[in-house]
Amino acid sequence: MLALAIVALLLVLILIRVPVSFAILGAGLVGLFVLAGTDVVDGVMQTVPATSVMSYSLSAVPLFILMAHLLMLSGLLDDLFGAARALVGRIRGGTAVASIGAGTAFASVSGSSTAAAATLAQTSTLKMVDEGYSPRTASGMVAVVGTLAAMIPPSIILVFYAITAEVSVGDQLVAGALPGVIIACALVLMLYVTMLRDPDSVPRGAPATWADKARALLTAAPLVFVFAAVVGSIYLGLATPTEAAALGCAASLILVIARRRFTLTGVGHTLVETTKSTAMIFAIIIGAHVFGHFLTETRVTPTLVAWIGDLAVPAFVIMLFISAVYVVLGFFMDQIAIIALTVPVVLPLVETLGYDPIWFGVYMVLLAEIGLVTPPMGLNVFVVARAAGRRVEEVFRGAFPYVIAMLLVALMFLLFPALILWVPSTM
Repeated sequence: MLALAIVALLLVLILIRVPVSFAILGAGLVGLFVLAGTDVVDGVMQTVPATSVMSYSLSAVPLFILMAHLLMLSGLLDDLFGAARALVGRIRGGTAVASIGAGTAFASVSGSSTAAAATLAQTSTLKMVDEGYSPRTASGMVAVVGTLAAMIPPSIILVFYAITAEVSVGDQLVAGALPGVIIACALVLMLYVTMLRDPDSVPRGAPATWADKARALLTAAPLVFVFAAVVGSIYLGLATPTEAAALGCAASLILVIARRRFTLTGVGHTLVETTKSTAMIFAIIIGAHVFGHFLTETRVTPTLVAWIGDLAVPAFVIMLFISAVYVVLGFFMDQIAIIALTVPVVLPLVETLGYDPIWFGVYMVLLAEIGLVTPPMGLNVFVVARAAGRRVEEVFRGAFPYVIAMLLVALMFLLFPALILWVPSTM
């Protein structure tokens, strides 16, 4: 009963817009105080803040964030949409397909869903509208494409999940590659499904010469270099994720210098933004560890696992229920917070049902990412609406068909876990 009361308190704090890290920390401290008194609270606060973030694997998080900011500083990401459009622009819906391709390429070096959505909104949404696309379709699709950054390596979300679940960070990162491509293909397919109802909403783009296409490939070449430095070194076992992140930062810095974008002001802004993002993530980690101590004291996890184990219900049905819970949580909470709060409780249950923790990481992140494009929170939607100058309601409606596509892909992953586990198995 106490655990339910504290979870309710946590939800109330989040709903009244208390920062997630402070909401989690506050709820955990209240629970520990009621359960064990001030001495336990004092002991936890003396040890947890330091020990929870003193992890070598966690050092990959600020490095991946820094790499993404350096790539944005280089200006390469602004050119991706133009390059993709030159390659496929002349087909019907080519500009929209180019937006999905550019978003997928951005995800391969970014790790930040909101940064991907903001960048694509500024480059591709307005161009699609100018070519005759429905503003609702253009903005909604870009908001959904931005979520791929949480799936395709290097994903900060997957790194954090791997550390929380105590699985191989390298395996977890590589596991997101093929699912990310499958999701991108599903978004393209949904684009053409919507076109069947209204063909004029998906016009043809302008053709490009072979010279333009060659220049487009040349533009994308540095991105391949950075991706190979990061994901390739992890896949081949040449570097740990932290070392690969450092390689990615070095490659990105070389790119900034080569493209003559290096300025003290730009680099200073990059470092400040990296520090702010890292501090936010680490604050959530500290709060989650305090909350985890409270859950450990209440023995919620073993009690829940034992209760579920006694149910005469197929594992597939239980996973559907867990999936629905994650989709609902995504409506209200940040993905980092969802992982920090739920994985210590849910993962033992998932493993008891016979599912692989690497698979669950990718599956759960996909479900949680749906919350970025669904009301009431829908952070990606708000970012795109602001960047593209569209109404929020319009972007939510435009994103709806693509949310359906993501849910269908999630169901496919649940039915065929090998789609996620195949690439890690070849490492």
